[in-house]
Amino acid sequence: MALSTQRRAELLERVRPLAAGLVDAQAQLKRPLVFGLSGAQGTGKSTIATLLKDELTDHGLRSVVLSIDDLYLTRAERARLAQDVHPLLQTRGVPGTHDIALGATLFDRLRDAAPDTETELPVFDKAVDDRATEPQMFVGRPAVIIFEGWCVGCRPQDASDLEAPVNELESDEDAAGGWRQFVNEALAGPYAAFFERLDYLQFLKAPSMDCVIEWRSQQEQELAARRAGSGSAMMNEAEIRRFIMHYERLTRWMIHDLPERADAVFRFDANHQLVG
Repeated sequence: MALSTQRRAELLERVRPLAAGLVDAQAQLKRPLVFGLSGAQGTGKSTIATLLKDELTDHGLRSVVLSIDDLYLTRAERARLAQDVHPLLQTRGVPGTHDIALGATLFDRLRDAAPDTETELPVFDKAVDDRATEPQMFVGRPAVIIFEGWCVGCRPQDASDLEAPVNELESDEDAAGGWRQFVNEALAGPYAAFFERLDYLQFLKAPSMDCVIEWRSQQEQELAARRAGSGSAMMNEAEIRRFIMHYERLTRWMIHDLPERADAVFRFDANHQLVG
């Protein structure tokens, strides 16, 4: 979301000591430090990642920002999942709809890169709901990999926690629980192994699901404004609410689970202000 000058300054005040700590930690390593940044939609992951990258640059460390969103499976790959496993897997977002093997390969290439190595970074275009044809390029080896995403660091739930649906989407379209079981098994398998690569985990804690819906709606409005005249279809309010229902179970779980496990937590109030 667009930031006021005051809010940017407040975030920067919190990010600066974080960057200084990462500089000290990276000095002890002989490889890139992997910093995980996790939080629900609209909590400001992209903004904080950018501020952190700029601060690290000021400390003389090159960094690269990667988003788990850019690892989404293509529309065609999700269509096959929807046909073979469960129709809800057509919708991007939940664990099981990312190319985790691609993410691991990216981490390895960046870790082993020579000064002139060019690494292709995938880009997912949410406006067309598919991977962009033109990747970004990163040259050399970064000192820090900033890996941000809504479910970064998420653990699987206990099987008993999957039984009761948390919203209408689960009760109406996943009554037998096959979709949420598939998602949970993905978390317990390839995602757990991938998240083990994180050296540090920062969690951005939203106060409630209502706030997540409001903040995600603001994001969609801003994206629509940037895409005006492009012909790209954007979601209306009802579509956004249904879309976020795909994320609701794990968002609630992470709000409960991650504050005790993350290395650091930024807490926001309903006005999107940092309160601790």
